[in-house]
Amino acid sequence: MIPETVRELCERYERNERSYRSDDYNEARLRQEFLNPFFKALGWDMENEQGWAEAYKDVVHEDSIDVAGHRKAPDYSFGIGKDRKFYVEAKKPLISVNDSKDAAFQLRSYAWSSKFSLSILTNFAEFAVYDCRFKPDMKDKPGLHRINYFKHTDYLEQWDLIASVFSRDAILKGSFDKYALEGKGKRGTEPVYEEFLKEIEEWRKVLARNINLRNPNTSLEDLNFAVGKIIDRLLFLRICEDRKIEEYEQIGKLRSGVGAYMKMIGLFKQADDWYNAGLFHFNPQHKRAEGPDLLTPKLIVDDKILKGIIDTLYLPKSPYKFEKFPADILGQVYEQFLGKVIVKKGRTVDPVEKPEVKKAGGVYYTPTYIVEYIVEHTVGKLVDGKTPDEVAKLKVLDPACGSGSFLIGAYQHLLDWHQTYYEKQIKAGEKASKLPVYESVTGKWKLTLPERKRILLNNIYGVDIDAQAVEVTKLSLLLKVLEGENRASVQGEVKQHHAALPDLGNNIKCGNSLVAPDINTVLESSRKRKRTPPTPPAIRGGELREYPVNGGESELTEEEWHKINPFDWQ
Repeated sequence: MIPETVRELCERYERNERSYRSDDYNEARLRQEFLNPFFKALGWDMENEQGWAEAYKDVVHEDSIDVAGHRKAPDYSFGIGKDRKFYVEAKKPLISVNDSKDAAFQLRSYAWSSKFSLSILTNFAEFAVYDCRFKPDMKDKPGLHRINYFKHTDYLEQWDLIASVFSRDAILKGSFDKYALEGKGKRGTEPVYEEFLKEIEEWRKVLARNINLRNPNTSLEDLNFAVGKIIDRLLFLRICEDRKIEEYEQIGKLRSGVGAYMKMIGLFKQADDWYNAGLFHFNPQHKRAEGPDLLTPKLIVDDKILKGIIDTLYLPKSPYKFEKFPADILGQVYEQFLGKVIVKKGRTVDPVEKPEVKKAGGVYYTPTYIVEYIVEHTVGKLVDGKTPDEVAKLKVLDPACGSGSFLIGAYQHLLDWHQTYYEKQIKAGEKASKLPVYESVTGKWKLTLPERKRILLNNIYGVDIDAQAVEVTKLSLLLKVLEGENRASVQGEVKQHHAALPDLGNNIKCGNSLVAPDINTVLESSRKRKRTPPTPPAIRGGELREYPVNGGESELTEEEWHKINPFDWQ
């Protein structure tokens, strides 16, 4: 049955189409007068009349701000609870949805980067549905991967089809997913994380080979460290550019002139002063939990190599909308990325699969929905009915954190819980000025940056035996801290003489959480009793083995100690 609202919208548009297609009729009015009631007729709570917390709203109205010609996000994202399903990008009726190559590329880039299968481009006069699983290209014609196209004159006749896919009820009943699955598996529909993994694996290979060539005395351990750090720092700053925290294309400008690597190190050192976090730590005078990086500033990297990598971070070679990368994309990418290590191959070096990964048949990433389920039934139960002071006593530890998927999920749950708690306090009459929240320009309550940092430092802890995994977990958590922030909010924190970001050196540590530092004492005691020590087997070269003690020397060698990396949080 066609809602009366939709009939009225179509008739009104038909009567006044000339005025709506004038330059004076803007996108904001279109959303208010046509699109909001249109999607409300599809069952969506457009104004959050149910009063859900920000993370659980049916429809998120994005802060669509143009900065230097770059749109921050599509106008709407739709979903049930935290599960976002599709974007709607609005254009004023003067812009032709059918012919606009830029509008189609913009929508597809955001949706592809967000792992959405379908999304909509509309000016109400036209309604275009795109299959967004295909990697977008600026040269694509506007009709490429468009799977449905309606004019406003088609809405009444095609209403059942539109509602069967894009209504709230269709999401709940699985009709949307069924419709999207019909096109899955087509050639060219590789997930965004697979495409991005190819990119950063290529970065690692060319960087490792060039550093090895130009800095022949660099050890394999230092080479792995340097390559990982350079990639992490580049990604962090590039994501911050798209989030409007950093100046757009500050990294891109390194492509002009010569000496790109040393200019990049200069940017990294500026970031050291600005963020004051362990990701950028070069100055020994800065008091940090871990020592400074004295290696990467001394390396030589050819301009051609670095400029080639930077090229893939920007249009036209990069279709990625980095600010819309879900945390699980970086997690999936890095989980696979960490499954390889740089080794010597003749006169050159190459990334190869770690022995333990090869033996296990690959790397397996915990899907987001499983992480959320575990967090909901562990952290969720522990915080239920408590106050922030009581929650502050909770410590969440992942003793083998990998790329940090569980810790990111736990941290996000704690952020959502605190925000909901403070919103309820405000509704109950508490003054917002007394709480660690602020009201954004769109009227949403958000946690302050100091509060986001406090929660992370106070509640979240992790350990992993892989040093690179530790750095990736830190990177992901730091990006999560800055989610929703902008240059002004970060600058405000710095002006208060506070670190813009927390130093996670005391929260995320490298070590083998199965073997304690007293292993030598255990070995010595075991030697005296002339039997094999009751310690867990250590991993050496991918094979399990126990250290033999035949009445001889039981002290671990430096190499063995380094490989086992004993760890005890206390």
